[in-house]
Amino acid sequence: MSNLKEKLFSEFQSPTTQEWLDKIEVDLKGADFQKRLVWRTPEGFSVQPFYRKEDVEKLDTPNALPGEFPFVRGNKKDDNTWYIRQEIDAADAKQANAKALDILNKGIDSLSFSIPREQVSKEFIAQLLDGIYCDIVEVNFSTCKRRSVELAQILADYFEEKGYDKEKIVGSIDWDPIEKMLKGKTHAEGVLQFAAPIIDILKDYPNFRCVTVNSLFLNNSGAYITQELGYALAWGNEYMQLLTEAGVEPTLAAKKIKFNMGISENYFMEIAKFRAARMLWAQIVKQYEPKCDCACQMCVNAVTTEYNMTIFDAHVNLLRSQTETMSAALGGVHSIVVTPFDAAYETPDEFSERIARNQQLLLKEECHFNTVVDPGAGSYYIEELTTNIAQEAWKLFLSIEDEGGFLSAVKAGKVQQDISATKDKRHTLAAQRREFILGTNQFPNFNEKSEGKQPLNTTRLAADFEALRLATEKAEKQPVAFMLTIGNLVWRQARAQFSTNFLACAGYKVIDNLGFPTVEEGVDAALKAGADIVVICSSDDEYAEYAPAAFKYLDGRAMFVVAGAPACMDDLKALGIENFIHVKVNQLETLKEYNAKLGI
Repeated sequence: MSNLKEKLFSEFQSPTTQEWLDKIEVDLKGADFQKRLVWRTPEGFSVQPFYRKEDVEKLDTPNALPGEFPFVRGNKKDDNTWYIRQEIDAADAKQANAKALDILNKGIDSLSFSIPREQVSKEFIAQLLDGIYCDIVEVNFSTCKRRSVELAQILADYFEEKGYDKEKIVGSIDWDPIEKMLKGKTHAEGVLQFAAPIIDILKDYPNFRCVTVNSLFLNNSGAYITQELGYALAWGNEYMQLLTEAGVEPTLAAKKIKFNMGISENYFMEIAKFRAARMLWAQIVKQYEPKCDCACQMCVNAVTTEYNMTIFDAHVNLLRSQTETMSAALGGVHSIVVTPFDAAYETPDEFSERIARNQQLLLKEECHFNTVVDPGAGSYYIEELTTNIAQEAWKLFLSIEDEGGFLSAVKAGKVQQDISATKDKRHTLAAQRREFILGTNQFPNFNEKSEGKQPLNTTRLAADFEALRLATEKAEKQPVAFMLTIGNLVWRQARAQFSTNFLACAGYKVIDNLGFPTVEEGVDAALKAGADIVVICSSDDEYAEYAPAAFKYLDGRAMFVVAGAPACMDDLKALGIENFIHVKVNQLETLKEYNAKLGI
């Protein structure tokens, strides 16, 4: 058998990289390799169409081991188990407790309670945690940053009264004044003085963290992957400096910091992001000379983003959050929160929360994502992405440090301006259909109605398109767009499909057709169907004949649109034809213009 195997492999020569490139050049037939096949990512680096072993051999990441510094391959050596976390509004202790006990029987093993500031008391916490075994279940809390020290003391006293083993208490308090400052609440700077006291209260609980880096806020605001990571590192380092300068020993300080990070839709890059994050954070903490390498481990709670969620075709949000959850799980995070699919337009209900839980349970119980440590290790592509993301994020981190640190950058408005610029850029790309939102600016369900849904978060990428569609839905009459297909079969079908997708994104009713023998028959059929917009779909060569004839015969009885950008466009414009839709137009602005012409 071994001889047969040797013979088989000896008959095939492994092609070199140059041979692959030569073959690609032939297949491209003269097209530019860099423009056609090399992807320039928004994160600032290029991705090649293929990678080989020789590309990875020059990297350091494949030489790392699971559970060992710099932890690029994860904090664990024997499995990839993560906590399945769900957030609970704890305005009412009794109701929150009942909900917690219920979901603990449905697969949740990490609870996150959001407590109003006026409810922080010993009695409230006792009722909230009644029947919950805090040495078995991870418990996380958030409240007013000024009352977090008080909450920490109440929790420490509660754990002590229950006689819990301190090492078995796993959880956190979400104390992050800098996030408040990012949101414009400048008074939060005065809360930074509570950093050392809150750690002192919980210093005997090695697995309970109480200083948080909420880069999730940046993710939900539209930040690119390297932006979120670079700023998160600078954010965490700001807290390390603050704590050590306040006299907190570096090992203790590092072990008390937790990262709440977002998960965007870029599947492989998000896997690489979490690997790169651990590696870079370990290097940062190492500079503070902690007593052990275990202090260099990064603890990440990952939350699926709200930025790409939509109110129309909302069940597509399930597809988005599922791949995002997969990225975080394969990336080796500590815990995951799946944002329910309806969070963009309503308070999640029991059904959507159950589905969100099951999305993680599916990955654990059926896909066994929790059994393999760092499954992405050795993948040429993921190892390369890990290195590239780390390099770009590190550049951002160093630039922030050179300018005085993260707190100074926030106070100067630099971080806010940078993220706002990215958000504006992404909204423009979405408007131009250069960043796709499935079900919103690409392949919308134009028969769907909002049924009272109203967007809750206007920073989401889909918000501009949703506002446009909601305006259309409120109109007295749903506009009808009619495809006047004529001439070359291939071109008329392709352009009708493009135009249908393009116009349906505004909520128009679109009527496609197989084709008409004359433009007159096409226009008559459009008017009979009550068309407000007539889109002529043909080939570039045929537009010179068909477009003027159709425009003249229509005679202003409906808006006339040409699908494409033919060479005769200037001649058509000279005849009074002013509407053209094609891949280079700004879809959002064009649809807004059409709505205005239609009186919407």
